[in-house]
Amino acid sequence: MDTGLLILRVVVGLLIAGHGVQKVSYRLGGHGLVGGTEEFRHDGFRGGPLTALAAGTGQIGSGLLLALGALTPLAAMVAMGVMTVAATVKLPHGLWVQDDGYEYPLVLVVVSGALALTGPGRWSADHTVGLTAWPMWLSLVALVLGPSSGLLSRAVLHRPPTPQEGTAVACPAD
Repeated sequence: MDTGLLILRVVVGLLIAGHGVQKVSYRLGGHGLVGGTEEFRHDGFRGGPLTALAAGTGQIGSGLLLALGALTPLAAMVAMGVMTVAATVKLPHGLWVQDDGYEYPLVLVVVSGALALTGPGRWSADHTVGLTAWPMWLSLVALVLGPSSGLLSRAVLHRPPTPQEGTAVACPAD
């Protein structure tokens, strides 16, 4: 079981972190903070560079913490929050990723939630420093606050498109 959790944490954590790197830099095929800002603007979000920076750093930080198995409930909560926002962006396209749907963000939300519940396993930073016995209530709080924070962010930062933006070609998002 510990080997499976290690593989799952490392792969999913690094994918989430890589998503964030793309939002704020030119690495991994990203378009820099300017490109990340434009992506959010096209998706109807206010906040300019601060929105892209917050999303990118949230993804980088939570992804790296998940990969390391460090502060697992907190890392999972943040990952669920940012990926819930991504899922809401994709929602109008339906479920399946081949139609630009929310399948991929949903998988990342569910896996992050599962890691909050199971813990990181024996081969993790949490285990090394003796934080493997996270109380169940903390995992449940993370399960609620993660997606809720994403939905709240969407509600606060999203704005309806102006007539000019409504006819623009949308940039691909998470």
